[in-house]
Amino acid sequence: MAMNDSVNILNSAYLAVEYVDSFLPNNPLQQLFKNAWNYMLDNYTKFQIATWGSLVVHEASYFLLCVPGFVFQFIPYMQKYKIQQDKPETWEKQWKCFKTLLFNHFFIQLPLICGTYYFTEYFNIPYEWEEMPRWYVLVAQCFGCAVIEDAWHYFLHRLLHHKRIYKYIHKIHHEFVAPFGMQAEYAHPLETLILGAGFFIGIIVFCNHVILLWAWVICRLMETIDVHSGYDVPLNPLHLVPFYAGARFHDFHHMNFIGNYASTFTWWDRLFGTDSQFIAYKEKEKQQQLATKKTN
Repeated sequence: MAMNDSVNILNSAYLAVEYVDSFLPNNPLQQLFKNAWNYMLDNYTKFQIATWGSLVVHEASYFLLCVPGFVFQFIPYMQKYKIQQDKPETWEKQWKCFKTLLFNHFFIQLPLICGTYYFTEYFNIPYEWEEMPRWYVLVAQCFGCAVIEDAWHYFLHRLLHHKRIYKYIHKIHHEFVAPFGMQAEYAHPLETLILGAGFFIGIIVFCNHVILLWAWVICRLMETIDVHSGYDVPLNPLHLVPFYAGARFHDFHHMNFIGNYASTFTWWDRLFGTDSQFIAYKEKEKQQQLATKKTN
């Protein structure tokens, strides 16, 4: 009975969103996107699309999403939004990070990306425009992927902090006490494989079109670069996501080295009490701000 009720609720929600979508104006870029997509299908093989297309999406998304945080360090006005203001970025650290990223991207992640074509073939994942899911289905699928990845990340990330293995793998990621956006994927190759595996679980569960692979790549990079940015910028649209952790939440993890283990949401840390030090830290900050206001 409970399962039937859940299915009915999901069906009702789907119909409601579909009804609202019917009143929305047509996307003026849809025809352009359709033409570009069909051009890609007509001129490239599925292997090229799945492999090189995925690589281009990952590299372009990663470094473009890093640009705002990189530029912020040169804008005095933005420094008031920097979380750890006493630890500015340095060229030395950023260059070291960039070199490690290139190694991880092309010698660890690229071999995994090469398996994308065989994954889509094995599960008969379509590429055609006509099979592409509607935008709201894609959004729901990406959210589902984020929920699954977040659970994987929490438990495996917490395990990597175990004192017996921390110094061998995860310590590399914590070389930067004050993180910056480009550092999001700065990690030991084993960590890239261990925590990165969580990315693919949601794909296995939800993928019904190759577009989800790319949409989920962009969403995941957007989130991880944001929480590593080192800046808590107001009007961040990601803050509209329910239970979103954000930059302050993860920045504290880099400051404190323990606690706040989840990647995207706050519920696992709240459930297991691993955010207690963060909550105490925020309360202390609040009291200090109140004391400063009274003094002024």
